[in-house]
Amino acid sequence: MVLLPEGFSLPPLPYLLGLLAAAVAVGYGLASRRPPVTARHIVGFAPWMVVGSALHVLYVVDGLPPAVAPLGGTAAVYLTVASLAGAVWLGAASVRPARQVPQAIAGSGLVVLLPVIGSALAVGADRGTLALGWPAAIAVGSVVLTGVAWVVLRQLRPAAAATTGSVGLLAVFGHALDGVSTAVGVDVLGFGERSPVSRWIMAFADRLPTAEALGSGWLFVLVKLAIVGGIVVLFADYIEEEPTEGLLLLGFIAAVGLGPGVHNLLLFAVTGGG
Repeated sequence: MVLLPEGFSLPPLPYLLGLLAAAVAVGYGLASRRPPVTARHIVGFAPWMVVGSALHVLYVVDGLPPAVAPLGGTAAVYLTVASLAGAVWLGAASVRPARQVPQAIAGSGLVVLLPVIGSALAVGADRGTLALGWPAAIAVGSVVLTGVAWVVLRQLRPAAAATTGSVGLLAVFGHALDGVSTAVGVDVLGFGERSPVSRWIMAFADRLPTAEALGSGWLFVLVKLAIVGGIVVLFADYIEEEPTEGLLLLGFIAAVGLGPGVHNLLLFAVTGGG
């Protein structure tokens, strides 16, 4: 089974080499300096996770200038944002007190994020396709579902919820948003799902007796929440034993949900999915 989503491609060679060089340089700098990693640092990167989603939406709707468009492609956008965010982290750790670094990471991410999202929404407005109804409903529903899932997790595994804290909550929210947005996109708005694994889950749900009443996306939402809940529980011990590695990996898992979820919301808004 091919696990890469449809549309996955590499940028032209000059862009790819430049991105790889930037990623290696930033990675080497961080590995050499080894700045501290706390839950506040990981949550501070949340705006940067969203930057990648917004850039890719601009790429999909041909809203990026030709000179920078290859940086927003399916593969390139990960290296682009990781290099930028890592450079900000390295710079902030070099010139600011440790307690101010998370704010610098989050603040810089917001500075980049707001004009990128504004540009994407402007594309939709210019084309007459901007629609915010369903994206707003998905966002609210995801917040509510996250609250319910987190309460359940705190009741069943209070130690895991306490240990993972805000990073665990971010991971649950990210995957709730991805699950709900995917379900609504497929069942209501007529969007296709690019991930083969997600398509398989929803195809299985389509064969169940509940398909006519509930559609196929509900099972994907439940699977996403069950998996991320299990991951949060498993990572609690890891974070206690190796806090730096544990927090970084759990932050990556949060990004894997939050990025696609925000991408779905913004794409629905810009292309008229409401």
